[in-house]
Amino acid sequence: METKFNTLNQSEMEIEVSLGYEEIKPDIDEAYNVEKKNISVPGFRKGKVPNHILKKLYGEAIEYQACEKIANKKFWKIVDAEGLKPISAPQLTDLDLKPNEKFTFKISYEIIPHLELKDYKGLEISKPKFEVKDEDIETQWKSILKSKTTREAAEVISDINHVIKVNLQRLDDNGTEMENSRSENLSIDLSDSKVNPEIVSNVMQKKVGDNFSFTFPDEHSHGDHVHKESFNYKGEILSIEKIVYPELTEETILAVTNNKFKTELDYKTDLRKNFEEYYNSEAENIFINSLLNQIIKNNEFEAPKGYVETYKKRLIESEKEEYKKYNMPFDEKKSSEQLSGKAEWNAKWQIIMDNIIRIENIKVEDSELEELAKQEAEKTGITVQKLVKYYKDSHKDEVLLEDKVIDFLKKNTTIKELNPNELKEEKTEKKSKGKK
Repeated sequence: METKFNTLNQSEMEIEVSLGYEEIKPDIDEAYNVEKKNISVPGFRKGKVPNHILKKLYGEAIEYQACEKIANKKFWKIVDAEGLKPISAPQLTDLDLKPNEKFTFKISYEIIPHLELKDYKGLEISKPKFEVKDEDIETQWKSILKSKTTREAAEVISDINHVIKVNLQRLDDNGTEMENSRSENLSIDLSDSKVNPEIVSNVMQKKVGDNFSFTFPDEHSHGDHVHKESFNYKGEILSIEKIVYPELTEETILAVTNNKFKTELDYKTDLRKNFEEYYNSEAENIFINSLLNQIIKNNEFEAPKGYVETYKKRLIESEKEEYKKYNMPFDEKKSSEQLSGKAEWNAKWQIIMDNIIRIENIKVEDSELEELAKQEAEKTGITVQKLVKYYKDSHKDEVLLEDKVIDFLKKNTTIKELNPNELKEEKTEKKSKGKK
């Protein structure tokens, strides 16, 4: 067998293989033996047709099909022997069989291209700094207390802790009632943050039988155009009930916190801690995504099409499984269109990451896997050897390697912390500069 490697471009290689006929003859003979079981020829029982008859009638088709299988088998043997790393499905580009002489084929395959990376270190990236507000804690506290509240009739709406029943009528721009635009006996919890703020403010100090008005704003997009519209309503108050919160005894607090806390302070302290952990996690994710996006933007290149397609297929299959869990109809064509951008991003990041690993010589040593296994062994009772084998079989080392690359990039990046408003202003400014 003779093998030759050809470089087609920075992300695509071609392997050219030439085999003597004697090297493939066993596979050709086996192909005839398999096919004869399924072919009927007049004058012969099924499965008993001599090979020379089969060759005369169907030889070209049988041998061509056999050669495709031979090429695929030989390719993967070469991959293993040479330590090649194709990143997508290989493509058979040429196949030539000269009976009783030789067989040649060419297969192209994509590889991770070697990039001359730039500007992946020394960047300044903004990171949001979320602060837990007292009103967030209070809102959550009120929310869990809601399950123990009672209601009592009230004469006037004095604050947001009221539930009102109303009739609503839509009006045109001239203030005239519109037909078929009336809703009756609607219940509105004024303490619900999702209620239109105009309703809340305009019903304060109102009594049963009083009227109020409000405007409902609607905003939706048509392509790049944002359409804004307002709808006018008038309402009539039919009934008012005050929301009465329970006395904050130890028994009540235990009941609303599933027996976890005895005091309001303990619950709020724990809630603040959970909020902080969540916000810190979200801020870190936003920062890392911004960092990776910037690195990809700084190193524009065309990702190998087959590699992108491989990622897209994985994403589609994953989404299909999610839809299956909830017995929802799945539109594969629509999913493919929606996931194209994400697939390309993932492919580009993987290529850039592999190049950073090569350039910076980042590795996961066996000793690191063993150390991780020792920690896990203490918790699970599974032996270190079994855990290390499991890590390698499940490609845990690849996950750890990506973590090390992210840590490396973070250490070589200047972090600029901004509150959400400052971050929003910065994005708006960058977007406006990009349009110029």
